[in-house]
Amino acid sequence: MKTEADLLPLSPQAARAVGRLRPARKIGRQIFVFLAPFVLYGLFLLYNGVNPWELYVSMVRSAFGDWFGFGETLIKATPILLTGLAAALPARAGLINVGGEGQLAIGALLATMAAVWLLDAVPAAAGIPLMLFAGALGGALWAGVTALLKVAGRMNETIASLLLNYVAVFLVGYFVHGPLKDPHSFNWPFSPEIARQLRLPVFDGTRLHIGFLLAIAFAVLVWLVLAKTGTGFRIRVLGGNRIAAERAGIRVSLIYAGVLLAAGALAGIAGMIEIAGIEGRLRPTTGATYGYLGFLAAWMAWNHPLRLLLTSFLLGMIAVAGNELEIGSGLPSSSVHMLMALVLFFLMGGARGRKA
Repeated sequence: MKTEADLLPLSPQAARAVGRLRPARKIGRQIFVFLAPFVLYGLFLLYNGVNPWELYVSMVRSAFGDWFGFGETLIKATPILLTGLAAALPARAGLINVGGEGQLAIGALLATMAAVWLLDAVPAAAGIPLMLFAGALGGALWAGVTALLKVAGRMNETIASLLLNYVAVFLVGYFVHGPLKDPHSFNWPFSPEIARQLRLPVFDGTRLHIGFLLAIAFAVLVWLVLAKTGTGFRIRVLGGNRIAAERAGIRVSLIYAGVLLAAGALAGIAGMIEIAGIEGRLRPTTGATYGYLGFLAAWMAWNHPLRLLLTSFLLGMIAVAGNELEIGSGLPSSSVHMLMALVLFFLMGGARGRKA
C-alpha cells in the first residue's frame, strides 16, 4: 500500500536526478539482455568441459577473422533472412506462419525440377531468373494451401503451416528417391546436379554467392512495402485490430491470402538459392532447420524487416560456431541452438520490461 510520502510529487532536483538515471538504466538493461544468454551458455559449456572464452573468440574469428569465415556466416544468414521475412510479413497482418521450412523445401524442389528437366541448356541470363521464379512459385503454392485452409476453411494458420512442413519433407523425399533421383547416384537419394551455368556466381576465395544480395534486397523491399505503401498500411492496420480493419472496409481475406502467398514465395526463393548457390542438387535434407531459424530470427527482430538483417547475421554466426564447437569439443553442433533460444528469451523479456 502506498504511503502519503509516495504520493507526494518529486522536487525539481529529484526529478532531474531520476531523468539522468533513466538513460543509464536503459543502457544497463540492454547490456544485461545481450550478455546474460552468453553467460548462461558459458556455464553450460564449463559443465561439459569446454572453455567458453575460447569458443566465443572462435565465434568472432569465424565470422570476422577472414573473408572465408565472413562469407560462411553470410551463407548461413541468407536463408535465415528469407525465411525470417516469410514469418515477419504475415505477422504484421496478425498471422503466424511457421511453414517456412516446408515452403523452402517445395521451392527447392520446383527450382530443381525446372533446372534438371527444362533449363539444362538455357543460358545463365535466362535460366537463373526462371529458376528463381520456379522456386518462388513452389513456395507460394505451398503457402497457398495454408491460405486456402485459413480463408475458406477457417483453420488456424499456425497449425496448418506447421503440419504442412512434414508433408513437404516427405514429398521431397518421394521425388529424390523416385522421379528426380540421379541414375548415377549409386542408390543415394539426391537429384542430378544442375547445369553449371545455373549456379549462382561466387566471390573469389570463398563459397559466398550473390544470393545474399538478393536476400538483402528483398528485406529492403518488404520494409518499403510495409512502411511506405497503402497496402502496407492496410496490412499493419489489420495486424493491429482486425475488427477496426473490417469496419474500415479492408478486405481481410484478400490480405491474409496475399501475405501468405508472398511469404511462401520468399521462403521458396531461399530454397532456390540453396540449390543454385550451395548444394547444386536437391537432397532430402536441403535447407533443413532454416525455416525454424528464420521464424526465430523474426521473433528476435520483432518482425521488423530491417532488424532481421542483424538477427539473421547473429544466428548465422552462431550456426557457424556450432561447427567449431563440434570439432573442438565433441559436443553436437545442435547444442548452439540452446544459445539461440536463450538470446530469444532474454530479448523478449527485455522488451516486456521496457513496456512495463
